Amino acid sequence: MGDYGSSFALIVVLFILLVIVGASFLGGY
Repeated sequence: MGDYGSSFALIVVLFILLVIVGASFLGGY
């Protein structure tokens, strides 16, 4: 559960960061 939970959390964080960067890039430019 520990390894799966940490890896899943990492994927979620990376996905959220990707969405935020993509939205800011598309919105700003």
